Amino acid sequence: MLILVSYDVSTETAAGRRRLRHVAKVCLNYGQRVQKSVFECKVNLAQMETLKAELLDEIDEKEDSLRIYRITEPLEKNLMEFGKFKAVDFEDTLIV
Repeated sequence: MLILVSYDVSTETAAGRRRLRHVAKVCLNYGQRVQKSVFECKVNLAQMETLKAELLDEIDEKEDSLRIYRITEPLEKNLMEFGKFKAVDFEDTLIV
């Protein structure tokens, strides 16, 4: 399944800046960055649960926000791309 992960981490403190780096690193282990705080991830259900748990371990729910959207298939009907950025073909091997 394709999911979209977006987050907003408060960076007013050193701890917040650390959380931001850690959240981005977790997301990079599962997918590709499409904007500064938005990642596309091709995962199965177990990987999604693991990703969610890892992200919830990193964020401070009182200061930060996290959203995970499941993009329903068929992708051709639910995903439109414009501009110079082109997504990685998730059917190929993705090495992180």
